[in-house]
Amino acid sequence: MNESSKLRLRSSIVAVVLALVLASCGGPADTGGDDELAGNLIIFHAGSLTVPVDELAAAFREQYPGVTFEAEASGSNAAARKISELGREADLLMSADYTVIDSLLIPDFASWNVRFARNTMVIAYTEESLYAGEITAGNWYQILTRDGVIYGHSDPDADPCGYRTLMVWQLAENYYDEPGLDDLLEEHCPPENVRPKSVELIALLESGDMDYAYEYRSVAVQHGLEYIELPEEINLCCVEHADLYAEAEVEIAGAEPGTTMTMVGKPIVYGVTIPHGAPSPELALAFVQFLLGPEGQAIMEGQGQPPLVPAVVGTGREVLPEELLDLVN
Repeated sequence: MNESSKLRLRSSIVAVVLALVLASCGGPADTGGDDELAGNLIIFHAGSLTVPVDELAAAFREQYPGVTFEAEASGSNAAARKISELGREADLLMSADYTVIDSLLIPDFASWNVRFARNTMVIAYTEESLYAGEITAGNWYQILTRDGVIYGHSDPDADPCGYRTLMVWQLAENYYDEPGLDDLLEEHCPPENVRPKSVELIALLESGDMDYAYEYRSVAVQHGLEYIELPEEINLCCVEHADLYAEAEVEIAGAEPGTTMTMVGKPIVYGVTIPHGAPSPELALAFVQFLLGPEGQAIMEGQGQPPLVPAVVGTGREVLPEELLDLVN
């Protein structure tokens, strides 16, 4: 072997050894990324996302220990109005109804909207609820309207789960061929049984102060509650029944004080956006990438809330951050 060959061999050995050393220490790519991604992330989110957001935040912090979270739960409409009406700053808005982002934030307060997860309306209860041993997907409306049974839902003006409950009642009237059922269900659910967001009803179920509550399936699963799976024709879960769901309409408070807007029934799909003026937009973008990626999808699935795979961008595709383009359809 000539001297030139020996030099090349020694250089190759040194390169291999250096690569192994760098790999054992985390490599050059690891020394900057995790440490540099730090700061505070402010998330306004639907109450039904409370447990998933906690899980997502914990998993994200395992990768980026320098990140802290301020997660604030409320009804999705109320969350959007914190930005549009109260002028509060947020890095992310995660809504239980993607159309809330379109209606209340775009174009003045946000530019794009990515749909990332699905859900289903159910009736949650406990083993101590009145007639818990009798209620089924076929007789639930007869059980709920019996004397002494207490049931509730969230505020339609503040929380999509609230107006979706009213849509379920409208659809049920036609599905079960029970004229007047919508009015009857409303009559048996007085205003004191309505709460700002659906997850607030959980404590009432657990304390025995309420027998049944209209919830998302994911919330019932996360809290270990019993629940009735409603027929697909009325539970707002399935794309194939979209035309049927559209027959239900509910009027709620509009984007401006004193105005109203009409919500039309559609399959339950969650949306996420980064509002204009987000304090930490780069951090927010990294979290959305995590949410839409395999690990985020697995967390959503594990919480009883199937992710959209891939996620879908509707409004604002032309201005969607380039980093998200490969993660959406």
